[in-house]
Amino acid sequence: MSDVILEAAETATPIQALAEAELSAALDAAPAFVKGFATFSEFKAKAGQVLLVPGEDGGLHTVLFGLGAAPDAMGFRALPAKLPAGTYRIAQAPERLDRNQAALAFALGSYRFDRYKAKKDERPRLVAEGVEVAEVRQVAHACALARDMVNTPANDMGPLQIETIAREIAEQHGATCTVVTGEGLLEANYPAVHAVGRAAVAERAPRMIEIAWGEAGRPLVAVVGKGVVFDTGGLDIKPSAGMRLMKKDMGGAAHALALGRMIMAANLPVRLAVLVPAVENAISGDAMRPGDVLASRKGLTIEVGNTDAEGRLILADALTRAAELQPALTIDLATLTGAARIALGPQLPPFFTDDEELAAQIERHAKAAGDPLWRLPLWAPYADALDSDIADLKNDPDGWAQAGSVTAALFLQKFAPSGPWVHLDIFAWNPRNRPGWPTGGEAQAIRGLYAMIRERFA
Repeated sequence: MSDVILEAAETATPIQALAEAELSAALDAAPAFVKGFATFSEFKAKAGQVLLVPGEDGGLHTVLFGLGAAPDAMGFRALPAKLPAGTYRIAQAPERLDRNQAALAFALGSYRFDRYKAKKDERPRLVAEGVEVAEVRQVAHACALARDMVNTPANDMGPLQIETIAREIAEQHGATCTVVTGEGLLEANYPAVHAVGRAAVAERAPRMIEIAWGEAGRPLVAVVGKGVVFDTGGLDIKPSAGMRLMKKDMGGAAHALALGRMIMAANLPVRLAVLVPAVENAISGDAMRPGDVLASRKGLTIEVGNTDAEGRLILADALTRAAELQPALTIDLATLTGAARIALGPQLPPFFTDDEELAAQIERHAKAAGDPLWRLPLWAPYADALDSDIADLKNDPDGWAQAGSVTAALFLQKFAPSGPWVHLDIFAWNPRNRPGWPTGGEAQAIRGLYAMIRERFA
C-alpha cells in the first residue's frame, strides 16, 4: 500500500476529534459559522460521526469527527472511508488518546484491495504529528500484506506465490529462507504436509517454507502459519457455499509472514523462525482418503477421519519442526475451525494456551492494541475424543465432545513444543462492510502479538 501516513505537508485540513463530553466547549471556542453549521447538521460527536464543514470560500474548512462517550483510538479506522481525497491532520483530540494508535487506525482504515480494479481511487492521507511514523507504517504495511494475501484468489495465490513472498521478506531483512517441495517432503520427513498436498498439480506442489533470522544466543520465537491456499475439503468435499471463501484458508500463513515481518523490521532482540506449510487440499486420484493412516514428523500416526480437517495435519509437522528448534515462545495461527466462529463469531478469534503468564500478556496487549481476542480452554477431558482404534490419534474428534475449536487445539498440543505455546484460531475475514472494515481479508491478533513479543523480550 502507498503511504497514507505522512510526516509533514505544506497544507492539511484540520480534524477536530471530539468526545461527546467535549463537544459543547469545543463548539463554543470555534468560529461562529462552524458552531452554526454543526448545530444545524445535528452533529453530536457520536462514535464514527463525521461532519465536513465548508469554509466561507467554498472549500473544506475543517472536519469534525465524533469519538463517542468513550474515546477509542481505533475509532479512527472509520474516518478515511468518510473523507474525500486530500491531506488532513489531527488538530484536536482528547489528551488521553494515543496518537500513534490513532495514526495506525487511520492507516488500517485506509486499506483497499484494488488489484483487480481498473480504476484505483485516491485515498485521504494523514499528517501524523508527534507520532513514530516509521513504526506506524511498518505495522500498517505488514497488516496490508496479510490482507492482500487473503484477498488474492487462489489462482494467483498458490504455494509457489506464498514461497515467493516469503523469500522476498527474508531477502529484505537479511534472513535465510529454505523450502522443501513435492516429493522432497518425504525425504525431509514432512509426511503429513506431503499427504495433504500431493493431490495438487505439479505447479501447485506442497512445500514447507522456513525463514530463519536473528543473532545467535538470542531467545527464539517460532511463528507457525497454516497455508492451505484452497480447501476443497478433499474427498470429503465441501458444498459450494462452504467452498466459496476457501481462498482465505491460507490466512494463518499470511498472518505468520506479516508478524515475522513486523518483528524483523523492528529488529527485536530475538531469533525468529517462521514456519509455513503451504498446500492445496485438492481432489485427484492421489488424494488422501477417509480411513487412511498417515505418518507424521513426530512419529505419531494419524487416522484420517475427515479429509476436510487437513489444516491440523500440516500444522502437526510444522509444530514438530518448531519443537526441534527449542523455541522460547511458539505461536501458531490458523483459519482452523468453523466451531470457533460459532462460539465467538467473525470478529473475536479465540486463543488457547496453558501458560497463565503468556495468556495474561496476550490479553493485556490485545486490549491495548484494539486487536480483540478471547481465551478458550484447552479442556483436557475432551482429549479422549481424539483417540483412534487403529492409530495414535485421529484428526476428526468424536461427536460427543462437540467443542470443535477446543478439540482441534488439543490435537495441535500433542505436537507443540514443550515451552510456552499459543494457538490462535483466526477467521481473517470481514463478512460485512463497515467504515474502516471493508468486506474481505482482515489482519487479526498480530498487532497485539507483536506488542506482546516486544515487551516479553525487551
